Amino acid sequence: MIKISVVITTKNSEKYIEDFLKSMQGQQELYEVVIVDAGSTDKTQEIIKAYAKKNKNIKLFIYPGTRPESMNYGIKMATGDAVTFIGGDDVADKNLIKEIRAGLKTADIIVGKLISLTKNRFTTLQNVKVFHKGVNISYPGTNTTYKKEILEKLGGFDPWFLSAEDLELNYRAVDAGYKIIYYEKALVYYRPRETIYAFIKQSFQYGYGRKQLALKYKKMWGRYSIRDTMKTQFSVLGIVRLTLGFIGYLFCLITVKKYK
Repeated sequence: MIKISVVITTKNSEKYIEDFLKSMQGQQELYEVVIVDAGSTDKTQEIIKAYAKKNKNIKLFIYPGTRPESMNYGIKMATGDAVTFIGGDDVADKNLIKEIRAGLKTADIIVGKLISLTKNRFTTLQNVKVFHKGVNISYPGTNTTYKKEILEKLGGFDPWFLSAEDLELNYRAVDAGYKIIYYEKALVYYRPRETIYAFIKQSFQYGYGRKQLALKYKKMWGRYSIRDTMKTQFSVLGIVRLTLGFIGYLFCLITVKKYK
């Protein structure tokens, strides 16, 4: 039975972190929870420490940095054979670890199913897909599991990215010949964006990250399906998101210009 390391990054998440920690209780052994806190100023660290005292599987590390930097640190601290990335405001299904093990029997990387904890106008929006070598690499980073040896061979996340670092890692994995599968039995419940501001910020970051991908990997537009994009985004909110994403794309183009 392989050991699974669940890695999350967090900062000022006192509102939801306890829900995540509760959901990890009673998971199938062997597993550990590696929490990388970027310097919370609220009660996040206190809540985690209280749970860590009662559960040896929970480990807290303080490491301020960008999201890719924090996740790379989590990978470094992880002692498992595979690493599962989950958001600090997500909730794991009671059988998550068990199902992750089952999925890893047939793939190097598995992407689990995400189910919204609440319903609002933003949950109806689908992701804009991007493909590499015929494989969808645009799965969101949360509820994604990599065998640790693969993460080490790939060098983890590229710290240059401010957004879309999960897509970029998937790109390199596919390029290296590793197999990614969608395994819907591995369930994680997520919280969708709840405010207009959060929606605007997320949409802008999507566009910014997609341009970063284009700067690192040329001819990225050829990996999108324009027809599928328009089909899945054909709504008022979808058009708004595409517009905000394009603004983020242009902002990255103007301010970054090339891959460092």
